[in-house]
Amino acid sequence: MQGRFFSNLILLILVNLLVKPVSLFVVDAGFQNQLGHAEYGIYFSLLNFSLLFNILLDFGINNYTTRSVAQQPHKAKRLFGSVFILRIVLFIFYIVVLLISGLIIGYEGRALSILCLLGVNQFIILCIAFLRSHFAGFHYFKLDAILSILDRCLLILAGVYFLFYFEGTLTIEIFVWIQFFTYIVSFAVGYLLFLKYIDNPIFSVNLRLSWAILKRSLPFATLIVLMLVYSRLDSVLLERLHDNGAEQAGIYAQGYRLLDAFYMFGMIFAGLLFPMFSRFLAEKRSAIFPLLQAAGDLLIGSAILIVFICIYNSDLFLSLIYDDYLQAIDPFKWLILSFIAICMNFIFGTLLTASGNLKILNWISFLGIVLNISLNIFLIPKYGALGAAITTFFTQFFTAILQCIYAIKMFEIPISIKRVLKYPILILVLFLGSYYFAQNSYLIFFQLIIGISSLFLFSFISINSLNEMLKEKLLK
Repeated sequence: MQGRFFSNLILLILVNLLVKPVSLFVVDAGFQNQLGHAEYGIYFSLLNFSLLFNILLDFGINNYTTRSVAQQPHKAKRLFGSVFILRIVLFIFYIVVLLISGLIIGYEGRALSILCLLGVNQFIILCIAFLRSHFAGFHYFKLDAILSILDRCLLILAGVYFLFYFEGTLTIEIFVWIQFFTYIVSFAVGYLLFLKYIDNPIFSVNLRLSWAILKRSLPFATLIVLMLVYSRLDSVLLERLHDNGAEQAGIYAQGYRLLDAFYMFGMIFAGLLFPMFSRFLAEKRSAIFPLLQAAGDLLIGSAILIVFICIYNSDLFLSLIYDDYLQAIDPFKWLILSFIAICMNFIFGTLLTASGNLKILNWISFLGIVLNISLNIFLIPKYGALGAAITTFFTQFFTAILQCIYAIKMFEIPISIKRVLKYPILILVLFLGSYYFAQNSYLIFFQLIIGISSLFLFSFISINSLNEMLKEKLLK
């Protein structure tokens, strides 16, 4: 059973890592190259605005469904219909809030119609995720993996076709409609697969169940909302506050796309950490220390290496993706620097979430929003995309440091100077070497050799200690 689980987990990770970056850098970036910064900037701002209210569509429904179906598969038939009705009600509430909020901040006409379609797309995406939650609950991991990439595969096929055959006539509306149809087809395929295992699901209103789900999910929903706001608000404020906001949002999107790709790797890592932290905290708190050390060495060490490679080779990477990229170089450097803080959040935020400390995480996220809005109001009018990127950097490090300090205090995590010092040493070695080889074509090879060697060197001990700890637990 364990072998089957891990093999399917690896399959899920691999197919996502193979397909989603292609859709991001080929289709998404391809449309930006053809549409230009200003046109794409409008889309990017509206997309992030629609994501700010995304929690209104879910409220933890998918997590609840996965757990319930896994524990009581026989109830899936009745559960699906009741929860799907709840999701439709939530969608109506979501789209009303989204459009009213859009009107309040000044969207109108074309922008409002695109925002409405993006809202519909978000609903279909979560409906696909809802179907996937059933497949995960049934332990049909291969079906889950297929459905997780089907929309992206269709988007790649349709997007490449339009980019090639309709060059010069593309619009944001075409791009959003392509997404809509790929999502609809994916949902239809998923629903037909679902009907193979659940014959004629019962659609009925269950107020008691709906209220129980919403009440139980409220703390998690609040946290997700707050984190989405300080992570996604920059592009919205950029498009609204700057004199040339649409173009600046497009420039910001160029740098953010690479950060988003690396973010996906961190999310996979955090998804693996969460159940491990949860189990260790339930059995023995001291067991989390080796896991924290291993996670820090692998995730933060890798983030440092990625940051150095991206900063010193930013011209090369951006030129491979975009036609017009020079204005995006400086914002990209600040954005990729924030990846170190994001990885810290993945570790300490996941630990605090696993321990149930949502109140402190909500407060930290609220303070992050205050800082984010304040800095953006000050920096965006003068510096545009660069100002938004600097704001992201400071906001992410602010929340990461607060989470780290609180976790160290709460769990009484032992601090070893030797363990902490290795990160500044790695940064110093990479900096000196990168500075020396700055004009050399072998720069990236030097960074990879030094970075990977360092990761192996100081990860070896921590992974060994984690393995020893796991062996002791198994023997007991």
